[in-house]
Amino acid sequence: MGAYQRISSDRSTSTTSDHAKFDEKQTTYPKSKRVPSEKPPFTLATLKKAIPEHCFHRSLLRSFSYLAYDLSVCCTLFYLAKTYIPTLPSPLPYLAWPLYWFIQGAFMTGIWVIGHECGHHAFSEYQWVDNIVGLILHSALMTPFFAWKYSHRRHHSNTGSLSHDEVYLPRFKDNIPWYSKHLNNPVGRVIRIVSMLFLAFPLYLLFNASSQKHDRFANHYDPYSPIFNDSERLQVVISDAGIFTALYVFYSVSKAHGFAWFFCTYLAPLLVVFAIFIIITYLHHTNPTLPHYDNSEWEWFRGALSTIDLDFGWLNTVLHHVTNTHICHHLISTIPHYHALEATEAIKPILGDYYQIDSTPIHKMLYRAAKECIYAEPDQDSKDKGVYWYRPY
Repeated sequence: MGAYQRISSDRSTSTTSDHAKFDEKQTTYPKSKRVPSEKPPFTLATLKKAIPEHCFHRSLLRSFSYLAYDLSVCCTLFYLAKTYIPTLPSPLPYLAWPLYWFIQGAFMTGIWVIGHECGHHAFSEYQWVDNIVGLILHSALMTPFFAWKYSHRRHHSNTGSLSHDEVYLPRFKDNIPWYSKHLNNPVGRVIRIVSMLFLAFPLYLLFNASSQKHDRFANHYDPYSPIFNDSERLQVVISDAGIFTALYVFYSVSKAHGFAWFFCTYLAPLLVVFAIFIIITYLHHTNPTLPHYDNSEWEWFRGALSTIDLDFGWLNTVLHHVTNTHICHHLISTIPHYHALEATEAIKPILGDYYQIDSTPIHKMLYRAAKECIYAEPDQDSKDKGVYWYRPY
């Protein structure tokens, strides 16, 4: 399957461009496949008018129905795993447990996505409902709900800004870590990818890793962290209380059933949640086709368009289409997931080349990003010196 698809001018079919493949001898990705960095010929108001009115409606009953479905699937998988996998003859459990971890982790990520919608006030028309549901769901998945909600809001407010975006900031050529050159090989890239999948999210929450630098230590658990303002600090404490409550429950369960049982039934799928979350967000924002902007060029609308949709096949549905409706989500984040596909289709004809979807297999997308997205700099032959593009070594 071709790497990139753009919607044809009549929008009746998707076509794969012949120049989608990256030439290994080139030092930049083909400019013809880049997301345009120029000011769009349309406005956010134009896009909103193209979306059917019902797509903006947040149904409490419908949102809870998706949550109930995910929870029922997870509970069923949990019951089947704890009841039947230990009874399988050796070596079948060594095959059955990883399969369970992946499937359970995928559906748990779907629950995480619903919590993410709560953070954007896309779950219901009631903010207090969204806050309570989001706090419970994200605490169970070891994510400090309010702390993440506020830092994530800053990402949406500053997407694509080299100075103010919250996550996935590209490095400049002169500040690439010294050890990176030793990892610039197939084995090194795989090591980087694997470590990122399981460590990046905890390190981001604990140490604000790969985010903006502050004048003092920052993390997502300290209410006085420079990430937050005075009006947000109490809710950060509530997030911490949710995490401590979850940790106490985890400790009690581990003590009652043993750590190995807890790891196999819950902790391993939770690590899969972290990995899938990083895969999605990393690939949404780390792509050779995407521009980043310095202060001379950045504006919110152009930044919101500097992302890409992803096609994960059957996982799109399990993950509530957070993968393949991301551009629409950055433009209007309060649209619930069950309307996001329809909204995306409605704005594609207007977006034109500003809409791209990457259908490359996931492992190839990850490896390509690790190989080709090392640092960012402007094109040497361009007048737009405030527009930066990813480069390989």
